[in-house]
Amino acid sequence: MTAVFILIGVLLQLFMATTGIGVNYGMTADNLPPPSVVANFLKTQTIFDSVKLFDANPDVLRAFANTGISVSVTVGNGDIPGLTNTVTARRWVADHISPFHPQTKIKYICVGTEVLFSKNDDWIDNLVPAMRSLHYALNKAGFQDIKVTSAHALNIFRRDTIPSLMRFMVGYDQSFFAPLLQFHQRTKSPFMVNPYPYFSPDITRRLNYALFKPNSGIYDKYTKKNYTNMFDSIMDSTYTAMKALGYGNVEIAIGETGWPTQGDATSPFATMENAISYNGHVIKEIVSGKGTPLMPNRTFETYMFALFNENQKPGPLVEKYWGMFNPDLTPIYDVGLLRRGQSAPTPATPAPSSSRNFCVPKVDVSNTQLQSNLDYACGQEGIDCTPIQPGGACYEPNTLRAHAAFAMNTYYRTKGESYFSCDFAGTGQITTVDPSYPNCRFV
Repeated sequence: MTAVFILIGVLLQLFMATTGIGVNYGMTADNLPPPSVVANFLKTQTIFDSVKLFDANPDVLRAFANTGISVSVTVGNGDIPGLTNTVTARRWVADHISPFHPQTKIKYICVGTEVLFSKNDDWIDNLVPAMRSLHYALNKAGFQDIKVTSAHALNIFRRDTIPSLMRFMVGYDQSFFAPLLQFHQRTKSPFMVNPYPYFSPDITRRLNYALFKPNSGIYDKYTKKNYTNMFDSIMDSTYTAMKALGYGNVEIAIGETGWPTQGDATSPFATMENAISYNGHVIKEIVSGKGTPLMPNRTFETYMFALFNENQKPGPLVEKYWGMFNPDLTPIYDVGLLRRGQSAPTPATPAPSSSRNFCVPKVDVSNTQLQSNLDYACGQEGIDCTPIQPGGACYEPNTLRAHAAFAMNTYYRTKGESYFSCDFAGTGQITTVDPSYPNCRFV
């Protein structure tokens, strides 16, 4: 595993200028840094060259002006029917695109999000007409460089089968996907999908297959291709379904993919270790440009999900924990997304341990709570916090989260490694992933 993630870092530096690794920037949270800080961070410290928004927030669009980072904006599902009217579409472009582009490098307008998953016929029936209308409006405004697309969940196929037999859903293949793909072919825009192996109904028995870990694989007897991971299978399934309709030459982009780091008892596979394995291998595969068994030597424009955890997202607890960076812009885990020379406070090769547990802060803990935990732990008899004092082995990185994590783990270890010694008023969590980093060991 160490060699894998060293290779990821090397490949990212070699290919970052041409691979198109982007990130989804959601903002359903009350603890995030200002958009201007985020924009500068992405430009100066990460390998991301593009971001995808879930709206057309003017503050964010202004923040990314003159950064060189491509931005995709999203039209809400509820706005789809109205945008079939060309006058409305031209007004939308005038309000949401014209004031910002080209200073802000807007690349895509994503019309709706996973509309088939919504089962809302009004949105589904009007999606392609709205996309055509917005394309027309962009051309009239002189923005031929902005493409129109829409991201689709993977409920678009008939059934789970081998890639060579995959087809789009009956009833939607000719009425929905054929005109949609015809639009993409005509406008040279990508068909965008959201592959999430995490949500596979077979995840319990196919976890290693989803995580790029050793497994028996799946053999496609019709193409004589062997699949060793679910990501490649999903991408080739998409390609096969498109090709069956005569649109195998349309580009495929990945609107969202990722893995959560935390959840409740209903989300047993939402762990830091699994997120590192899946996201690390996907990024490695994308930057290598090796493609898939049916699409060799092909690079897919990819938007990882997500930049931050979002503590105000509705739904199950796991929905809040897909982020790769903390609000203070330190990585929650490291899969090579920082530029060469940038330090990371988490290990480059976190090592799961079956014999040791560690106590760390939960990912959404506020700075006030972190400071309280740090003060409490270091104030207890027998707790040695000198390693996080200036000059100590664990002083760098000098961040509140890193220092609090060390103090909390030291308290947990000293107090017998019980569940209660890692509670910290509900802000601590026990993990098997070693949070140690170079020069600092969490013992």
